[in-house]
Amino acid sequence: MKITLDWLGCATFRLTLGETVVFLDAYMDRVPSAPSVGMTTADVERADFILVGHSHFDHIAGAEIIAAKTGAKIIGSHESGRVMFEKGIPREQMLLSQGGERHRLAPGITVRVLPGLHSCTWVASNLAATEEAHGHLGLCEDERAAISSEAGLATAIGQRAGGDNQQSVELRNHLRNAVGSPVTGGPLAYLIETPAGSIFWQDTSGCWTGVLEGLKPDVAILAIAGRGNVDGEPIQGSLAHFAALEARLLQPRMIIPGHHDNWMPPVTPEGGTDLVAIRAAVAEAAPSATFAEPGYLSGMRLLE
Repeated sequence: MKITLDWLGCATFRLTLGETVVFLDAYMDRVPSAPSVGMTTADVERADFILVGHSHFDHIAGAEIIAAKTGAKIIGSHESGRVMFEKGIPREQMLLSQGGERHRLAPGITVRVLPGLHSCTWVASNLAATEEAHGHLGLCEDERAAISSEAGLATAIGQRAGGDNQQSVELRNHLRNAVGSPVTGGPLAYLIETPAGSIFWQDTSGCWTGVLEGLKPDVAILAIAGRGNVDGEPIQGSLAHFAALEARLLQPRMIIPGHHDNWMPPVTPEGGTDLVAIRAAVAEAAPSATFAEPGYLSGMRLLE
């Protein structure tokens, strides 16, 4: 079975498993100032499944277009289902999940749905890969909300979108029209199991350590962005520390980063997240793993 992976920017990938085409998230139609990934949702001609990690626009937007055009089934949370139903996707195309389900993608190919966590967007999250953050532990939701109104990612995006320059206007229009939900809907992670090996994918930097430990996938596609969320609390350290933690828990043969490009200027850093420190931290945590950095639409071969 030939297995290929195309990165389509942010945390979106196209995974081709023999004759089966699976999209991991669907966000390709980005703000005009973001680097082109070489493909839009209008270009998609074939899709059998779309796995949605969570319901934020930069992950779910585009799933409604691909599903309507191709008839692909969408696997996602109940909130993702609500967003898709409002866009006219019929219920028979939705496989609503919350973690614990196993769906058949093709003969001999299944996907396990796993409960995940979102990165800690309620605290400042535009940190450099090696910049450490500490504190913010044991807080209730009202305390987190108070912090978010001052330093959270949504506040930072609002500030950047509030200007009169072209990028701010484009961002403001994009946020106004993008399909998605203001809530995550309960993030999900996925383990795709094939006769050639297994592929783990998650689209945000958060995890339940007990869920990841023991999975041992052959390939792990990991989101590299924001302040990591470990068992419901912000990591005490850096994004590099979080990537190393996940690598140590999973011990895959190959690690592929996602969500690290300049997907939403002027909010995301020009050039994306610096992966040098990430690569070094992962190498120490999982020395036998290869750290691969595919470009957009590279058609990378997997599990050979």
